[in-house]
Amino acid sequence: MDQAFVHKDAKIGSNVTIEPFSYIAGDVEIGDGTWIGPNVTIMDGARIGKNCRIFPGAVISAIPQDLKFDGEVTTAEVGDNTTIRECVTINRGTKDRNTTKVGKNCLLMAYVHIAHDVFVGNNVILANTANIAGHVTIEDFVILEGVVAVQQFVTIGAHSFIAGGSLVRKNVPPFIKAAREPLTYAGINSVGLRRRQFDPEVIKQIEDVYRFIFVKGTNVSNALDQIKAEVPESPEREQIISFIENSEKGIIRGPLQ
Repeated sequence: MDQAFVHKDAKIGSNVTIEPFSYIAGDVEIGDGTWIGPNVTIMDGARIGKNCRIFPGAVISAIPQDLKFDGEVTTAEVGDNTTIRECVTINRGTKDRNTTKVGKNCLLMAYVHIAHDVFVGNNVILANTANIAGHVTIEDFVILEGVVAVQQFVTIGAHSFIAGGSLVRKNVPPFIKAAREPLTYAGINSVGLRRRQFDPEVIKQIEDVYRFIFVKGTNVSNALDQIKAEVPESPEREQIISFIENSEKGIIRGPLQ
């Protein structure tokens, strides 16, 4: 820490490494075992978990790029075991959600930007240059490939996969792959689900549910009625139905829509 600036009020856990030329502000907490690389900037409001790795050029908890921000006290949280690669930026929250949150066991690759009031779940991978606008929610086990841009207030459902270069303007339901322009349903994320040891029968049922929504050509409301009538109840079925029924912004289109 000799060549780094660490404010006397910062709360630094045990076995934390802070490499030369990094800046740690006063209202900062860093958990045990975390490595802060050289030339990292961690500003007021940062709450960094245990065993994280933060690479050179990252800026954590800078004030929001939001003209409505009025200096309110907010935070930017990073969960345990998360890796933040070079030049990632994570802005702290506004009075809307009061925090920006990245969960545990995430990988944020180089040049990712996470704007104010974004909630990122656990076990999420955001590949190089993914740009996440304000007020977005990204649920657990989501993978965004490189150069994906997500519009404000969008929700991306758990276990979904979005192809590189995509523009995400509407909500993406859980368990699916999405690609093309405009962003379109491209099947269920069967590879990811198998890797996470989903039962083959559960995967088949998820596929059956989305056949009603995206393949049969009916509208979403009728599709949900048919799912409730014809597909047996399961946690995954209910998760999909709840996500869609609560998607005020609407969901992405199907290949035939």
